[in-house]
Formats: sequence, C-alpha cells, structure tokens
Amino acid sequence: MNTVLKTKQHFKILDGLRGIAAIAVVIFHFMEFAVPDYKDNFIAHSYLAVDFFFCLSGFVIAYAYDSKVESIGVLRFIQSRLIRLHPLVLIGALLGLLTFIFDPFSNLYQGYGLGKTLLMFLSAGMLIPYPLVHERYFNLFHLNPPTWSLFWEYMANIFYVFVLYKFKNRFLWLLVIIAAVLLVYEAYHVGNLAVGWGGDNFFGGGARIFYSFLMGMLVYRSNWIIKSNIGFVLMGLLLFGVFLIPFNDRFNWMIDSFAVIFYFPFLVALGAGADLKVFYDKIYRFLGDISYPLYMIHYPFLWIFLSYVEAKKPAMGEMVMVIIISLFLLIALAYLIMIFVDQPIRKYFNARIKKNTV
Repeated sequence: MNTVLKTKQHFKILDGLRGIAAIAVVIFHFMEFAVPDYKDNFIAHSYLAVDFFFCLSGFVIAYAYDSKVESIGVLRFIQSRLIRLHPLVLIGALLGLLTFIFDPFSNLYQGYGLGKTLLMFLSAGMLIPYPLVHERYFNLFHLNPPTWSLFWEYMANIFYVFVLYKFKNRFLWLLVIIAAVLLVYEAYHVGNLAVGWGGDNFFGGGARIFYSFLMGMLVYRSNWIIKSNIGFVLMGLLLFGVFLIPFNDRFNWMIDSFAVIFYFPFLVALGAGADLKVFYDKIYRFLGDISYPLYMIHYPFLWIFLSYVEAKKPAMGEMVMVIIISLFLLIALAYLIMIFVDQPIRKYFNARIKKNTV
C-alpha cells in the first residue's frame, strides 16, 4: 500500500473545500423553503455535497487509520470517532429540541407533546431513525435532519474498523463496482440522488455512502494524488460549480451519477495535490474548522425559517435578506460552538483517554 501523504499539508485545500460544501448545503436548505421547485433553485444540486463529504471521509479515514488501526484496536478507534463526531450530534439534537418547542411561528410542538418530542430528541442524540413528523417530510431525525448522514457515517466507520481496513484493494474495487451499479440504479429509480434522509428513501443513503466512502479509500490507497498548480480559488469553483447545475428531471440521474462516481473522487485527488498558498492558510483552516459544526447546527433554525415562510408569506426580496443575514449568523454561531463547546469537550475526553492509556 502506498502511504505518500506524510503531512497534513495535503489536507488544507480539502479542508477548505469541505467548508465550501457545508456553506452550499446551508444555502440549499434555505432555498428549498424559499423556492420549493428545484427547477427554480439556483443551487439545486447541493444535496450532492453529502456525497463529497462521504468520499472525503473515506479518503481521510484511510489516511489516518490504515497504518495504525491494528495497533490502536477497535475500541480506541470507536472512541476517537465518537469524540470527534458525537458532541455535535448531541448539540444539534439539543438545538433541534429548543427550536421545536419555542418556534415563534408554529405550534407544531403542541400537536406532538412532550412524550413524542423527547423520543425525537433521543432519536437524534442516539442516531436511531424515527421518521415521525409527517407535516415535515418524514425526516429520519426531525429535530436535526442532517443527522441522517451521520447515521450512515457511523455505519461506514464501524464497517471500516471491523472489515474494510483489512481488505486488499482488489476486493475493494469489486465492492466499488457493485456499489456503483446500486448507486446508478437508485439515481435512475428515484430520478436523482437526493435520498437517504427520509422514511421512504432510507436505503438510498446506504447506496450513497457505500460507493463514496469506498472510493475515497481507494483514492488514498491508490496514490491518486494529482500534482498541479491549481490553487484554492479554482478548486472551490470546480466544486461549487457542480451545485449550480440546473435541475432537470430528465437528466438528473445521469448528472448525479457522473458527479458522484467520477467527478468527486477526481476533485479529492486533485485537491490533495493542488498548489498550497500561504496566503490562504487561515481561509483553509477556518472553512475546514466550521464545516462540521455548521452542517450539524444549522437545520434547527431552518425549521423556524420554514415556519416564518408559512406564517408570514414574505416576498422574495425579504426572504433573500433573511437568508443572507442568517447564513452569516449561522457561520458565527458554528464558530462559537466549535470554540467554546465542541473543542473543550473533545479536549477533555481525549485527555481522559490518554491518561487512562498511559
């Protein structure tokens, strides 16, 4: 196996791209409520950002753990992933609970009551799918819908530590081919790859991570690092441009399949070897740092935005202003939660584990 990535510098542009993808997801979710018809949504393909996340996750996990998972063991691996991911799962669930109960524009909470609401909170906090709220699309995790992708991320991590890291590339390629067939079938059957988040499309999420996570592993293991002078700005445009592709019912399944199967792995390989400019160091770091917090805390406030749209019927100009202001406020909130909540929690538990293993 090639282990050519020796320093974290190869991840800087990929970190920045992850942040761009997270911001695109937030804008997309706002636009879903402002302009429900995807054909009128200028950023309608941003649901594909999740597939980029999955591919990048497979790449990073293989880089970080392929050479040491045997030495640290299953328990330590699971602990490290829980410490990295789960604080924000719980924070997102708590924000979802608070915004559901205290939504100023909706009385939906009264219809479900304390009992069902607490079950929804446990569902979101413990990653147990519970598609209950029919008024809002039967999301698997109503209080914080993006949690659906964390459910599948956890599944991929569990499979990785028990079996995937042991597989030779030849067998991974066989799995990738099978996964690609399933992915194309899902895209053709549904018409696109905006699946995995709801009770009626649950297994679509499995198809999406099955391919992208394995492909990310293979990009790293196969040493597909494309050295180039392409910088961060152009890399950002190459990623963001996918999200701007117009929505077309006839061709979406082909567009989505091509993007996930070929284009995103290419972008990961290109980003890993792209030219690094010191000028952008703080931008890489900031975007990478806020990407996961932003992804995990934004949606509870989207439910309030939907309630506002339903109750007030605002004009498009007013909604655009609300979206722009809200985007910056959510980025600021994600940063504050990262600095004052998420990082201290992770630091505490990592220190405890290190102390117990000395």
